[in-house]
Amino acid sequence: MSDKPRKRLPLRFLTLAEIVAVVAVVVAVLGYWDSHRERTQESREKALAARERQVEARANAMKQAFLMTGAPEGSGDRIRLSTLRPEQVIQTQTIWFPREIRGPSVETTGNPRLEVSWIEDGLRKAKSKEGRVPVGVLTVFIEDGQTKTDRAIYQVGYSLHSRTLRKAEVDLDGLSLGRRGVTGDLQAAADTLWAAR
Repeated sequence: MSDKPRKRLPLRFLTLAEIVAVVAVVVAVLGYWDSHRERTQESREKALAARERQVEARANAMKQAFLMTGAPEGSGDRIRLSTLRPEQVIQTQTIWFPREIRGPSVETTGNPRLEVSWIEDGLRKAKSKEGRVPVGVLTVFIEDGQTKTDRAIYQVGYSLHSRTLRKAEVDLDGLSLGRRGVTGDLQAAADTLWAAR
């Protein structure tokens, strides 16, 4: 090995132009990072706002939705109808049964219900021990001080019980929603569903 002294690289200072260029690159990188972070934050806020709008739209749709429930009363000879939401108050109802079960419609005022006496003769003629009867229901109700209407098809559950030397006893079992927002003739809709059962 030789003892030659190593050459030192000359020490060089950056020029003002090079310093400005390095600072410009650093500023550009920081600006890009800041704008990227800002865009990411904006997209998060937009997504959150969109979710909030969807939740609010669903809540408004549920608020406008009308749904009845029915609970048997007494010994199955009546179903008391009520709204799922207490701020909806039923005023009147027109109820259409299939013509084979009952000819004319039934109207109620301030006492929403279904009575077995309205349809028991028709159900005895149908001779099904149990089943469901489609009914068209036009409901006028008040919500938030406004009068509104709902047109729907419900299914009324029933059962027949044979008795010795007497007509079969008919019990109403309950009520379930078939279809909401029905347009057209509710009588025809009930007839069609009954014929297709």
